[in-house]
Amino acid sequence: MHRQALRALLLAGCGGFAVPAWAQTTSTPLPMVDAPTTQPPADQQAVSEVVVTGLTSRNRPLITASADITLATRADIERKAPRSTADLLELVPGIFVEGTAGELSNNYSVRGLQGGGQRFIQLQEDGLPVIYQGGGADFFFSEDVTIDRLESVKGGTSGILTVNGAGATINFLSRKPSFDEPEGIVRLSGYNYGLKRGDFYYSAPIAKNLAFNVGGYVQSSPGVRDNTFDYDGYRLKAMLEYRFDEGGYLRVTGKVGDLKSAYYADQPYAYSNGKPRGVPGLDTQFGNIGGDAFNRISVPVSSFVESDGFRDFRLSEGVRVKTKQLRVDFEKPLSDSVEIFARARYLDLKDDFNGLFPGSGTGNAGLASAVTYLTPGASSPINNLLTAGTAAYPATVRFGVRNLRTGVVIPSSDTATLNALNGNGFLQETTLNHDDQSGHDFGANIGSRWEYQGDGFKNSLTAGVQYYDVRRNQNQSAVATVVNDVRTNSDIYDIVSLDANNQVIGVLSDNGMVSYGDWGAGVRRRTDKSVSLYANDELAIGDKIHIDGGVRWESDKARYLEGNAAAVNQPVQPGVGGVVRTVGSTFDGTFTETHRTQDKVAWTIGASYLITPHFSVYGRYANGFQTNNTDPITKIELYEAGVRFEYGRVLSASATVFRTNFDNQFYNFIDPSDPTRQTSFLADLKTTGVEVDALVRPIDWFSINVSGVIQDPTLNNLSLNGVPQPTYDGNRPERTPARLYTITPAIKLPNGRGEVYARYKYVGKIYADSGNGVALPSYGVTSAGVTLNLKDNLQLNFNIDNIFDVIGLTEGNPRQGQTQNAASGYFYARGIVGRTYGGSLTLRF
Repeated sequence: MHRQALRALLLAGCGGFAVPAWAQTTSTPLPMVDAPTTQPPADQQAVSEVVVTGLTSRNRPLITASADITLATRADIERKAPRSTADLLELVPGIFVEGTAGELSNNYSVRGLQGGGQRFIQLQEDGLPVIYQGGGADFFFSEDVTIDRLESVKGGTSGILTVNGAGATINFLSRKPSFDEPEGIVRLSGYNYGLKRGDFYYSAPIAKNLAFNVGGYVQSSPGVRDNTFDYDGYRLKAMLEYRFDEGGYLRVTGKVGDLKSAYYADQPYAYSNGKPRGVPGLDTQFGNIGGDAFNRISVPVSSFVESDGFRDFRLSEGVRVKTKQLRVDFEKPLSDSVEIFARARYLDLKDDFNGLFPGSGTGNAGLASAVTYLTPGASSPINNLLTAGTAAYPATVRFGVRNLRTGVVIPSSDTATLNALNGNGFLQETTLNHDDQSGHDFGANIGSRWEYQGDGFKNSLTAGVQYYDVRRNQNQSAVATVVNDVRTNSDIYDIVSLDANNQVIGVLSDNGMVSYGDWGAGVRRRTDKSVSLYANDELAIGDKIHIDGGVRWESDKARYLEGNAAAVNQPVQPGVGGVVRTVGSTFDGTFTETHRTQDKVAWTIGASYLITPHFSVYGRYANGFQTNNTDPITKIELYEAGVRFEYGRVLSASATVFRTNFDNQFYNFIDPSDPTRQTSFLADLKTTGVEVDALVRPIDWFSINVSGVIQDPTLNNLSLNGVPQPTYDGNRPERTPARLYTITPAIKLPNGRGEVYARYKYVGKIYADSGNGVALPSYGVTSAGVTLNLKDNLQLNFNIDNIFDVIGLTEGNPRQGQTQNAASGYFYARGIVGRTYGGSLTLRF
């Protein structure tokens, strides 16, 4: 064993290793909604069937925990009425969710880390990571009626009990098979934006010790923004469980899915009196430039990628994700104090991403008037193309645009028509990002737990090993750029050369495409083979003092193959129009290979003290990390201290003060001056803050839940491409709010008939860039809903989100760089949608 790992094991405190968190719950029917909006009192949790995520000893009440743990019941999930998996993460105080991409590929961050990613947060299903790296997990997991509850832990043991989750672990716990009697659920859902969905669940015993369940959903949806395409798909899960007579179980689970989804990137906005407003012709709340013009576009590419020299971009497919998964869970006691467990899953995955990225590379400069586009000179975003057009067609007098849908040509001399185009006169460049990935993700977790009780103390030691074998093959070649207008269901335009009579004498673009290979060769392969030794020890001295310590040593053997760009670009295939005669920066059929084995130790120690049975304090230190294939491992250091207080059903509250150090944070982004290159960002981030989560129930039929965070994140020691940038010191990290809070009141209806609830979510001001050049204002979203128990087994739910149709922006243009501006009065951003409403009808039998 590595010397550093051995030293950490010896110094970890409380003896021992660490284990990934898991939770088991008894199988019970999905409750009618009259539950509290946050965690129930601790004495209701101290049951033998429950192991709380973030803790490894049995029967430990939450109030004694020395970690920042949040629970969300099935009722909380229903009340949230999520439009995506990422929406559910907002149930965890302190997590900032940028839920504006659609059903998947959303961003989320924790405790002041800059937005725009999913680092240091691990999504789990039944205690195993959805995928090893964490980022992109919402491609392969979605919530449905087979999920029973959500549990999370931030900081603390999160970096010990799982891989790549040092900031937070979000654990979705499945409903387990019923061994008592058959039970089932059928749910029909619909929303005003076009979602049509059916969920189902059925479970029954087969024999005395054998039971099964099966469930999932089918759906069809155009997405929350206006769309000419409808995306459909399904996800199914089946579970078979055998219980041993002497305790423990063997469970086999299979999952399969084929799901298409809409994806949204940035779109143009205007500034008016310091506030974001829409551009005429493109609604802020439901506008979407995607549509029929982007149905299928054949993009020239290297013949090393496709033998015929073309790769199709299909917006009609959206983001299509295919998954197949097989999982085995085993747990068995060897004695009254020792048990063993083993969990493993193999995920076969494929995702075909077809997404539009307006303003990429050129940024705000690419949003210009049609007249500017067609006027040669440095102001034109396509000046290089116009220069090539003049050389190719010397008789050119002026340029024009030709609508590919209608065939109408508008010359640059017709400024009145150009300036009136769609009521705004704009053209823009939009990148066609076709990113196809395939591979597998195998994960296993094998270990044991030993519990010992002595005179005045109890000790629980859990230890084991985790192994991950991960492979990704990525093809992001043939990323091209088109010129289109600014409106919903936008049109694509060819750039044409005209004579003095405005007759077309030459076409400069290729079906609207003005460049190829914009983001480089785009062919990559990655593998990771990771081994972790882990342990977590929980010591209880009497009833009041708990001391916990854990450590995890991980070694990751990584391999990265980057496709090389051709020294001399291949010519386009015969018959391709336009003046661009090569496929641009693209794959030459060879790879540059990098191997790197890295290891690191994560460790934590914490303690809690139960002042009274209903009031406790705790403190925790954690030192964790994130692997990044062959890129350097990034570190996170967390300090926190908190209090928990309960007073019967009247009050249940917690408050946590934290300090987080993200040292040497490294990531790549597109260089706005040369979109074919990746620019590296390296910086230290420090955040101090306080989180609060409180449920107040002054009377039996009314409750109010308040949760949120106030934090002060700052940047230091930032460099771009290795060059120090001291002007950034003290700035706030990009896309990171200083304030987040949610207020959720609920009223029970008489005679158990359901409840009426509301929610107000506030997101503080964020910056679009680390240079803090473009500030996106704060906003608050109000939602409400009602749940009616029509019969004992029939439930109606109706909810409405963003009642007051608020404009809220979650990011600027991340591909424009770290110093942005909106001097033109216009800018790119990605925003929340307007008012949406709908509901579901649920039958239980």
